[in-house]
Amino acid sequence: MTQFSDETGAELRELFFESAQELLHALNEQALKLEKHPGNVEAVRSIRRTVHTLKGDAAACGYQELSELAHELEDALAAESVPSHISLAEIAFSAADTFSALLAAYHHGGKLPPVASLKKLIRELTGVKPKPNRKSRQKKTEIAVAAVWTEYEKVTIQEAASRGTHVYQVNAQIDPFCAMPMAARQLVTMALSKVGKILGVRPEAGAEGTSKQLHFLMASAYDADTVASASRIPTIISDVNVQISEPPKARTQVPETLDPAAPASPSLAVEGDVPADLFIGDVKSLSSVPLASSEPEGMAALTPSSAAENTLRVDSGRIDAVLNLVGELIIGKSMLQQALNELAKLHPREAIRGKFVDAMAFQARVLGDLQRSVMKVRMVPVEQLFRRFPRLVRDVAKRCGKDVELIMNGQDTDLDKSLLDAIAEPLTHIVRNAVSHGIEPPEERRKNSKPERGVLRLDAYHHANHVIVSVSDDGAGIDPQKIRTKAVMQGVVSAAEAERLTDAEAMDLVFRPGFTTAEEVTEISGRGVGLDVVRSVLQRLKGTVDIETTAGGGTTFRLKLPLTLAIIKALLFRVEQRLYAIPLNAVAEITRAYESDLHQVESYEVLQLRDQVLPIMRMGRSSQSCAREGRNKMFVLVIAFGGRKLGLAVDSLEGEEELVIKALDDHTVTTDLVSGGSILGDGRVVLIMNLAGILERFSKSRSEERGAHAATGLLLSHAERREFATAGGPQ
Repeated sequence: MTQFSDETGAELRELFFESAQELLHALNEQALKLEKHPGNVEAVRSIRRTVHTLKGDAAACGYQELSELAHELEDALAAESVPSHISLAEIAFSAADTFSALLAAYHHGGKLPPVASLKKLIRELTGVKPKPNRKSRQKKTEIAVAAVWTEYEKVTIQEAASRGTHVYQVNAQIDPFCAMPMAARQLVTMALSKVGKILGVRPEAGAEGTSKQLHFLMASAYDADTVASASRIPTIISDVNVQISEPPKARTQVPETLDPAAPASPSLAVEGDVPADLFIGDVKSLSSVPLASSEPEGMAALTPSSAAENTLRVDSGRIDAVLNLVGELIIGKSMLQQALNELAKLHPREAIRGKFVDAMAFQARVLGDLQRSVMKVRMVPVEQLFRRFPRLVRDVAKRCGKDVELIMNGQDTDLDKSLLDAIAEPLTHIVRNAVSHGIEPPEERRKNSKPERGVLRLDAYHHANHVIVSVSDDGAGIDPQKIRTKAVMQGVVSAAEAERLTDAEAMDLVFRPGFTTAEEVTEISGRGVGLDVVRSVLQRLKGTVDIETTAGGGTTFRLKLPLTLAIIKALLFRVEQRLYAIPLNAVAEITRAYESDLHQVESYEVLQLRDQVLPIMRMGRSSQSCAREGRNKMFVLVIAFGGRKLGLAVDSLEGEEELVIKALDDHTVTTDLVSGGSILGDGRVVLIMNLAGILERFSKSRSEERGAHAATGLLLSHAERREFATAGGPQ
């Protein structure tokens, strides 16, 4: 029997895959809790409830293999005694992995994975004392008490029967593990209303106590199987019995004031199929139903206030479209501001100009609020990412023979959903490396007077316009000299270059592709793939990754991410009459300097700025060319990025501007020094510089051009400058 149309079924399956991931996270968390406290009965009950929910949802979507496997596990977890050699936590972990593999196969249309190992564990668990099958348990809980209908309800039965409409008594058994039994009555009522007219319900609304049995009297043009299917709601109703209700022998005349049940629409074709929209909307309508939970054992109670809150699932593409429109409005605001400035120059005494200024200020304030509101819609708590790491740390530590405790803070820190998804893989690499490389084995920690259990910390917090995510361990730390030695052995740098590297530059080598400090290759680490991915992803996201390490005291990886990638405050400047921009929050200070203030040190120029030596990078021509043209003064933008400082020499400044970042395809600009472009209010195009790419180019040029091209001072190649001119158009 087909329950859903193709479109409706696809929507339901997408919702199922999304909710199933939450259930798997919950299952892993409950298994970790059970592993720490093996005798925790509540943890076992929570695992069973989670498996029960997954079973019902999978059955509703037609995923029979997953539903049956979850059913077997649910029954096995109800065992009254467990053999001492069996770990329920290990079974739960195995179930989570198997369920995850099944979900991936369903989602991507692949081959179903083998489930024999999990079934073997389930058989071992149930071999001690087999539980009675589910049907026998349900029969014991069924209430064999017929509902008593009033005289008026009997009259409606007679009237419906006289019109040729089927009259049924539907007996629905509420699932014993249902998390919202008070809402079950309303959900079944809404489902049955789609296939007929409800004539009566027992127990009546407002009745004291919570009955696990619901009785419905209804008239329908559908057959009994269709009515039963409509009322069988996964995870809410466990069993349904539909009986044909015979009209009473003593017929009572229907008073004229009564409105008896009308027959179902004759256009409804009874073919045994449930209408396509039978279930869609029922669960979404739950927010309008006042609920109260009477379930014990820690289940979250659904109160009327919480039920009144509406939760909408919106595709991220729609939010991106709204955010893009907000960006266009910001460009429009800049255009209006430009026109207002020109008007002020032409008519400085115009009285209406003040009204325009007030209107622009009001528009800017509202537009700023709109931008922040849209950005908040895209924000999700970091907890959604952190939830995967307790299980990951547990598995990696077990394979490495280590004892590691994971401590997480700042899970409620909000971050853009796209950024959160993008850093999932880099953060996973860092966490795995911290456990496998950073934290020492127990015997080594004992020799160093450390606790055998290592500590790994995950922290997230806001800092200015950024979100910081840090991974800290209390391991042995990273030895810069060891990195130099490994880099020379692996051919990353020469021995002479390694000797000249500072400790900070040596630490930077761990992000080179193919570099690893592991002594041997394992299934966890040692292949040199991981930290190079971290840096490349962070650069693409306009973020940075820093390393702080102490010998014997541990290592901290700190990921710095912007709150959004769509709109930034930027500083505009000119180089060779071309207009560029950089994020304003990366500019530590701005200073003026003469050509004579710059000094040559090896292959690069430096500027003595107060008590520090600042490396200088030019985006234009060489110092000799500038000297010949008599241009003696310049602006130096002091850039603080990735824990390093660099002076960017530019010709002139244009001021601050709020820019909407527009992505540039590879056919427009191929250099890695540009992260995007934007349009100013007067129609000019400005290129936004990629600071991570600039620092990478600077570091590479230092190692490649030492002593060879000390006087060139070039950052951008001639081809790249021609590219910029083509992309930027007339400046």
